[in-house]
Amino acid sequence: MLDFGGIVRTNLVAAFLAMSFLLPQAGKAQEPTWHHGLSLVGELKNPSGFEHFSYVNPDAPKGGDVRLSQAGTFDSFNPLLVKGEVAAGLGLVFDTLLKPAEDEVSTAYGLLAGGVSFPDDISSATFRLRAEAKWADGKPVTPEDVVFSFEKAKELNPRNQSYYRHVVAAEKTGDRDVTFRFDEKNNHELPNILGQIRVVPKHWWEGTGADGKPRDITRTTLEPVMGSGPYRIASFSPGSTIRYERRPDYWGATLNVNVGQNNFDSITYSFFGDRDVEFEAFRSGNIDYWVENQALRWVTGFDFPAAKEGRVKREEVPNPFRATGVMQAMVPNMRRKPFDDERVRQALNYALDFEELNRTSFFNQYQRVNSFFFGTELASAGLPQGQELEILNEVKDLVPPEVFTAPYANPVGGTPQQARDNLRKAIELLKEAGFELKGNRMVNTATGRPFSFEILLSSPALERVALPYAHNLKRIGIEARVRTVDASQYTNRERAFDYDMTWQVWGQSLSPGNEQADYWGSKAASREGSRNYAGIVDPGVDKLIERIIFAKDRETLVAATKALDRVLLAHNYIIPLYYKLKANIAYWDKFERPAELPKYSIGFPDVWWSKNAAAK
Repeated sequence: MLDFGGIVRTNLVAAFLAMSFLLPQAGKAQEPTWHHGLSLVGELKNPSGFEHFSYVNPDAPKGGDVRLSQAGTFDSFNPLLVKGEVAAGLGLVFDTLLKPAEDEVSTAYGLLAGGVSFPDDISSATFRLRAEAKWADGKPVTPEDVVFSFEKAKELNPRNQSYYRHVVAAEKTGDRDVTFRFDEKNNHELPNILGQIRVVPKHWWEGTGADGKPRDITRTTLEPVMGSGPYRIASFSPGSTIRYERRPDYWGATLNVNVGQNNFDSITYSFFGDRDVEFEAFRSGNIDYWVENQALRWVTGFDFPAAKEGRVKREEVPNPFRATGVMQAMVPNMRRKPFDDERVRQALNYALDFEELNRTSFFNQYQRVNSFFFGTELASAGLPQGQELEILNEVKDLVPPEVFTAPYANPVGGTPQQARDNLRKAIELLKEAGFELKGNRMVNTATGRPFSFEILLSSPALERVALPYAHNLKRIGIEARVRTVDASQYTNRERAFDYDMTWQVWGQSLSPGNEQADYWGSKAASREGSRNYAGIVDPGVDKLIERIIFAKDRETLVAATKALDRVLLAHNYIIPLYYKLKANIAYWDKFERPAELPKYSIGFPDVWWSKNAAAK
């Protein structure tokens, strides 16, 4: 669990899928094998024609309302455009080709598409749309819609240009078939990640809006968009609230992947610029559900009457993190000096006293992150062995030599002596990098320029870590200015890499793949909007990413991922922070849910339902 405000992304797990799935049977090349689902880690749990997911209540009553909160604001309902602040909850309006299963790792079943096929060499993938799939205006979802959605998603979002860079064409190949063609073979991930595409109606976007003007998908819009999903935008106040209503005419209401879900008549999001104000709205009963990301408030902030009397319930739930690796970190921007010097970055890590922060501010609830795949089987540990060692030896001349001789370990503080020792080590590293202490200032020996930089934050809640960190840096003569900006400014500066240091979180699935190039790949370092926030340009890292993407089996994937993790850590690209591998949730006692939550998700609000609806 994160200890910060306004950064939790609910779709943190769904963004990443992986790399090994059911292949067509040999000898069937002339007759396509149609799969009702794809699993990237082993066999499908549910057979063709299954009735419903095992984690839902198929008899869950429909009705009631749920009120949710969201940090920040919004100024656009355009689901494909990266510009602006896109409204939360738009996934309720739009269906995708496949729908993820929340009790299987990197597995999805047919939603808009009833089946998917691909040749043995995975040089293409064909999705067959369901004949019954309809837009909210009653028109069928067509291959033209899918092609339009894919092409616009790739054109309008730089991240998608990387994510789908090996998908070179999308074309209609049948009345209900759309085929994606690849410029490489045997990339096991591509068919599955194409199933994530948010499909939008081509005819609607090429039509005329309520204002009489042609719509333009390349621009932001606050016209309520039309989709094929279970909800529609019923009302909104720009930047403040959005109310989604369940569609009684939803085409897929009885589909097996939807049974027992989408149970609320309405879902309302209210937006807040201050996390404390947001919590007060929850305390007062204006918000129904809360995910707590501050240790102090989780321990001391639930002493109000409703919580004491049981009208507000609290739980610590591990489910969302069972298949999720996380790196939360301060990120120096290597595009700017002196952060391009590894010794400087390592020195900055020695200046963070996590143990003291954990004791004084976080009630010892957190663990220091020591892997880019923290909490999973993909995290590196000890010295490399077996296949991981073989993979590292293949790039031995391109990776730091210490990956073979020393496991990664964060500096350990917590006592005055350890803190002093760590700061002394930081000063030694800075001296090696060309800095020296003059009086109480750390200066560049060549230019005489003081070492100072800005830490860019998206929420005041993060200051409880950034300010003590800046104080520690000041003890070794470094001036770190902490600056918190509003959501829109932060988003724009993040996309343009306009920062000295920032705070970021990367989520990882158990089957990493193409997204790794967007996180750490050299080409992504210069592409605005990528998630290579550190500015990593390294041939050894690039080669290891390729080994992950083209891993021939699960064993190779795990070994290659551990090797990448080890190299990323050895370069000291980031200052690792902390995490709690449980979600702290609180909610008003107005809901019911299945006896067991999905293994890898809280399932809220998807598989929960209203007590009032049940009573009726």
